[in-house]
Amino acid sequence: MGDVKRNWAGNVTYRAQAVAEPRTVAELQELVSSEPAVRVVGSRHCFNDIADTTGVQVSLASLQSEGPVRVDDSTFRVPAWLRYGDLVPALEEAGVALTNLASLPHISVAGAVQTGTHGSGDRIGSLATQVSALELVDGGGELVRLERGDADFDGAVVGLGSLGVITHVQLDVVPAVPVSQRVFEAVHLETVLADLDAITGAGDSVSLFTTWQDPESVNQVWVKSAGEMDVEAIAAAGGRAADGKRHPIPGIDPEPCTPQLGEFGPWFDRLPHFRLEFTPSVGAELQSEFLVPRGDAVRAIEAVAAMATEIAPLLYVSEIRTMAADDLWLSPAHGADTVGLHFTWHPDEDAVRALLPRLEAALPETARPHWGKVFTMGGATVAGRYPRWSDFRELRARLDPQGRFRNAYVTRLGL
Repeated sequence: MGDVKRNWAGNVTYRAQAVAEPRTVAELQELVSSEPAVRVVGSRHCFNDIADTTGVQVSLASLQSEGPVRVDDSTFRVPAWLRYGDLVPALEEAGVALTNLASLPHISVAGAVQTGTHGSGDRIGSLATQVSALELVDGGGELVRLERGDADFDGAVVGLGSLGVITHVQLDVVPAVPVSQRVFEAVHLETVLADLDAITGAGDSVSLFTTWQDPESVNQVWVKSAGEMDVEAIAAAGGRAADGKRHPIPGIDPEPCTPQLGEFGPWFDRLPHFRLEFTPSVGAELQSEFLVPRGDAVRAIEAVAAMATEIAPLLYVSEIRTMAADDLWLSPAHGADTVGLHFTWHPDEDAVRALLPRLEAALPETARPHWGKVFTMGGATVAGRYPRWSDFRELRARLDPQGRFRNAYVTRLGL
């Protein structure tokens, strides 16, 4: 993962005065209650300063805890700092699965759910929707448990690390079934926009990749499904099945990617794009993502296409993904089925940040940024796009009245 003093991409150098690795929850509670400024760092796969602090940065990597434990037929209790790829063996042994995974299994459970991270699927929620309970150490050092249905639960799951240190989560599981994956190439963007539902509904999980070098074409459509795929819908848009394995970024060795030639296999080896034992994507990169209600998706994609000549020189690849609506207060899918427009940029932060204000202004006013990626929207703008924003601020004030978990990122948002 590189230098622990920097994030995954190397574009953020953490300013923490010290890094603490408590070995027990009791040590963690004592640490939190005694330090004026604390932030948790996980797999460091965030591209902004959300995990930064001028105080003590906490890693839970040394926390002594039992591993994943099956609670009942539909639930596992999981150490929150565990990476999804490291959780898989326990689920596989029990014959169960998660409903979805992100594009890479290298990220921690807590980091993913706290930032609203997601995979793709019209009928599948973000990873945060898999959480049925969570345990956290709040700003007073108290251990708090919240369960689905509790008054504060929907506010705490996507909490941006500003409510406390998540120690464990309880995740919903389902029976494991085999999944297949196919990649289709050269899909006509005009046809996609004419019937976006047909394309994104061609399988259980569908992702569209394009470099925007040709604003009239989508380079690849990745379809993952536990049943039959709607190949005809893809073919009607001009898509043809790839004759070999592909990487989302043209010209890169596809070996790090999961199997794609239509054979059924384990869910955890198909739902992510990348395999755990490899560095995902290109490694040295920046990422941004903006999420819009499904009804605004075509308008948003057209706005990006109109900026293709500005975007393409800075871009490795762009991905279009979908997710089902949820009720979590700070989830980018709060209140509406959602489409995400993801950008994997070259590691030129000055140029990317110069472009982003124009891109953000061109998108529909409903667009919400991914909390863990690079964006330039001001706090007031972001706040206006979340109907439960003031409720979250009140929850943050109750769970962390002394502001131990506040940092520059939280302050910019006005939380």
